[in-house]
Amino acid sequence: MLFTDVIRKKRDGGKLSGEEIGFFVAGLADGSLPAEQVSALAMAIFLNSMDAEEAGALTAAMTASGVVLKWNRAVLGGPAVDKHSTGGVGDKASFMLAPILAACGCFVPMVSGRGLGHSGGTLDKIESIPGYNAAPDLETFRKVVHEVGCAIIGQTAEMAPADRRLYAIRDITGTVESIPLITASILSKKIAAGNEALVLDVKTGSGAFMESLADARDLARSIIATGAAVGLKVHALITDMAQVLGETAGNALEMAESVDYLLGRRREPRLDDVTLALAAEMLVMTGLAEDRDAARGQADKAVTSGRAAEVFGRMVAALGGPADFLERSEDYLPVAPLMAPVVPAEPGYLTAVNARAIGNAVIALGGGRRRQDDVLDLAVGFSNVAPVGTFVGPERPLAIAHASSEDDLQRALENYCAACRVGSASPPAAPAILETLTAP
Repeated sequence: MLFTDVIRKKRDGGKLSGEEIGFFVAGLADGSLPAEQVSALAMAIFLNSMDAEEAGALTAAMTASGVVLKWNRAVLGGPAVDKHSTGGVGDKASFMLAPILAACGCFVPMVSGRGLGHSGGTLDKIESIPGYNAAPDLETFRKVVHEVGCAIIGQTAEMAPADRRLYAIRDITGTVESIPLITASILSKKIAAGNEALVLDVKTGSGAFMESLADARDLARSIIATGAAVGLKVHALITDMAQVLGETAGNALEMAESVDYLLGRRREPRLDDVTLALAAEMLVMTGLAEDRDAARGQADKAVTSGRAAEVFGRMVAALGGPADFLERSEDYLPVAPLMAPVVPAEPGYLTAVNARAIGNAVIALGGGRRRQDDVLDLAVGFSNVAPVGTFVGPERPLAIAHASSEDDLQRALENYCAACRVGSASPPAAPAILETLTAP
């Protein structure tokens, strides 16, 4: 089979056979297909999409390209579950959600990714913790999940290796937003990790890959339907990404905010709402709570009691991080040498934000990748982010910029201001959670 024929077929709007998809995935996994050809097919899929049968075949082939873990609910003492977000700006919910679910009786083998386009990556954020090993061997991964209740790691070389390579190429070729590619990427990792249930956070708005609500619904339904076809129970929340989620954007800054949340120092309302809603959905899906209200109460108690923080601290230590990270996080997380407030040209109400532009501003600071091999500056970004509706000015800036050079700092101030609209009237409040979708 000539791979150029496969590219041409999809370029011209044809449907790929299971054999052609298998050939593609095998070449991804063993490296025999050059990046140029992978990029060409990814763009052809982006432009012409795939039907449900093709997406299912791609998911199954990428899952089977490596090791597939198996968890025994009876042996574990609870269900093996995970969460996935389609990506946004300031989205650090995984760091709270995994230990909350573990504290409520779930086991969370969370396989996460690095930054993708303007969207920050869970792995990049957690690797701001010195010593944390986000790429343990499978034996260590299993051990931490069994003993602690959760482990946040990256794709290992053994799990869905075809997706690992395709994910990196999509990041730098403008093919991130393809619904079938997103579906296959998410589900191949989650199925390979041995989960029985998945709660999905599909973002919509200016900072999301699916900017329109209709596209977000389409993606959620695609993943729910494909998951059902392969035996994975999936529920989805569609959440607002028309502004930064939480008060920070940037790797170490988001980790610091996550620590504050777990320790009860500060729980930003929109971030808190999304985190607890995702936790509640999972507890209902797995039968650990009778309804969403009861489940939300359980999740909230996991935080207020300190049990979620304890689980997170144990996970960090078990994966090589400092045993006293929660107590002394400010001593461990990297700090940028320069800081300055982002002050609007005129005071007024923050009426709208281009969240994607803020994500790109983090990249411009060095906190995200332009190329696959870029080394990140984990300290840079924005803190004290004002939510839409805030009256901003000299006393309450739009945010605080953190940078490593004066030039970067000035550029960050300009970029952030350009991403915001300020007016004389306060805008109506927008909910953080827009819809909940479940299997029919």
